[in-house]
Amino acid sequence: MQLNIIAAVAENRAIGYQNDMVYFIREDLKRFKQLTTGHTVIMGRRTFYSLPKGALPNRRNIVLSRTETDFPGCDVYKSLDEALQHIGADEQAFIIGGASLYKEALTVADRLYLTEIEAVPPHADVFFPAYDDGTWKVESREERPATDDNPAYAFVDYVRKDT
Repeated sequence: MQLNIIAAVAENRAIGYQNDMVYFIREDLKRFKQLTTGHTVIMGRRTFYSLPKGALPNRRNIVLSRTETDFPGCDVYKSLDEALQHIGADEQAFIIGGASLYKEALTVADRLYLTEIEAVPPHADVFFPAYDDGTWKVESREERPATDDNPAYAFVDYVRKDT
């Protein structure tokens, strides 16, 4: 199994505000769909509730919740460890939020697919954990200039350094 983390991260590592994304960049959403379609997505309960239409189509959806069990179209497990035990050896899984799940998964993930946004949002209440501790190396980086609609950003793929 390959465990990936995918997120859009502002310069101050902000990823959310009031259970919503801090930036809506169309190309980032397209990349998210392209990378995750046909694979497994793993999310926390609040991330599930932030999705506009519930479970994401054409993906196996897993929600982690210690208390609730009713998430239509989703498998539900109490912990990341339990969820990972139910993912096949040849499967790719993507952690899609929120912050506490990102922090936990950062210790075991194989790859990071980040959209690094060159801006700081006016409001944020959820932040991505620090990932500049030398654990990761850049595999590829694709810069995108600022437009009328979006700040500059880059699609940056990281792989775990060999230990």
